[in-house]
Amino acid sequence: MPLPGFWENAKLKKAIQGEPKVESPEDLARRLNIPFSNLAILRRALTHRSFLNENPDMLEDNERLEFLGDAVLDFLVGAWLYNNFPELAEGDLTRMRSALVRTEQLAEFARVLDLGSALKLGRGEGLGGGRDRQILLCGAFEALVGALYLDRGFHIVQDFIEPLLEPAARQVIEKHKDRDPKSQLQEIVQSQGHSTPQYRVVAASGPDHEKSFEVEVVIGGKVLGFGQAHSKRSASKLAAQQALENMGFGV
Repeated sequence: MPLPGFWENAKLKKAIQGEPKVESPEDLARRLNIPFSNLAILRRALTHRSFLNENPDMLEDNERLEFLGDAVLDFLVGAWLYNNFPELAEGDLTRMRSALVRTEQLAEFARVLDLGSALKLGRGEGLGGGRDRQILLCGAFEALVGALYLDRGFHIVQDFIEPLLEPAARQVIEKHKDRDPKSQLQEIVQSQGHSTPQYRVVAASGPDHEKSFEVEVVIGGKVLGFGQAHSKRSASKLAAQQALENMGFGV
């Protein structure tokens, strides 16, 4: 059955003064009006590996739930697109699904829910801006979906995710976000007589299990875009997207 009001409640931002306080799972469930019967599984969905490293009494982080949520989202988003866009061919549906479940989009969903305020992070990760880091927010959103699926079932996950998909899908169509930004950039620069964009890794930092890469894209000898992510591929896409925006073709 629908969960009335949780989207309205989710958009009410809390005024935070002084040091940020981590929102409890109970308060998060109440704010989003999500009827978890097992708050322990929600607590696990909000627990990052860095917190586990500093609190050995905790038994599990959210990575297994993240894996499950990823699979649930792939199916749910695919089914939603199939039912709501009967005119789209298979290739178009695949591109739309990829755009709706990519790291940047899922992190944006997490921001809409203000999940960052409820994440349990290690001290260093928290002080380093982890509550707004795309890869962490994406993982937390996937873990939340996985936890909700285990606790309440598939139909409740549908009620939870579909209100997010509708505006996001409109944005994908209007802004052509279903097209790979690197492919778009290459088409545009070659049509303007430039050579193929060159992507350069300018920095790599962090531990092996959570490395961060900084990539810049060079066109005609000028750096036109920059991206930072936990894989070279994702960083390159972000750099291409920024280049498109700088050239007047982006959002």
